[in-house]
Amino acid sequence: MLVQDFFHSLWHSYIAVTPQAKRIQELFESKGEKVLNDHVAFRTFANSPISLDKLTPMLEQIGYQAYGAFTFEKKHLFAKCFKHSDPTQPKIFVSELLSHELSEVAQEVINKLVNQIPTQVVQSPSIFWQGRLWSKPSYEEYQVLAAESEYAAWLSTMGLKANHFTVSINHLENFDTIESVNQLLIDEGYTLNEVGGLIKGTPELCLEQSSTMADKIKFEFSSTKKVEIPSCFYEFALRHKMENGEVFDSFIEGNADKIFDSTNQ
Repeated sequence: MLVQDFFHSLWHSYIAVTPQAKRIQELFESKGEKVLNDHVAFRTFANSPISLDKLTPMLEQIGYQAYGAFTFEKKHLFAKCFKHSDPTQPKIFVSELLSHELSEVAQEVINKLVNQIPTQVVQSPSIFWQGRLWSKPSYEEYQVLAAESEYAAWLSTMGLKANHFTVSINHLENFDTIESVNQLLIDEGYTLNEVGGLIKGTPELCLEQSSTMADKIKFEFSSTKKVEIPSCFYEFALRHKMENGEVFDSFIEGNADKIFDSTNQ
């Protein structure tokens, strides 16, 4: 699979549940901008047929290599970032839930889901837009997960798909600050993630990020109860030069920790 085909399919799967992303992209285009993607992010379960280790070879197939690892102790997550041999291609950030760190009750719910995943399900890069590979949880199970991990609750309903795409502010012509991007979005009525402030990071850290709060979709749980739940969101990133003159190309745990909250209920 060509990397261009990968992102084409990924984008269409993503905007199907994140209509705000398509509208925001069109908003920038109406102002003469060409929107380039800084990175995409995925969520998955550790110790499962779709664990980070099992997904990594699929990214390597399309030219990606891991170049950084991150731990989020409070959220019980481990993550790696990947970059392509072609530096113009978006970066990829994959995190996984360390479910063994949650309560026994939450683990029981997660194991029920994970045990439904076919052992050899990871066969091609298309796995990244397959969504939920298990039957729908009940609303009660969803609530059990949400009480301990919003990440787990989101993953139980949405499955393996792009959690967010990211507008590269560095490649915009008429918006050279993250503040100007945020103001445009606020003026257009979008709700931004305010956890830790609208802007996560600083120029001194060489990375500034902001994001919308996730779109909402109507989801019918296995108990037939229909509830509005978070789907996916859109992020915005501005990268700065490091002391050596090169633009920072990795991620910052403190920033990412707050960006995760964009799918909170």
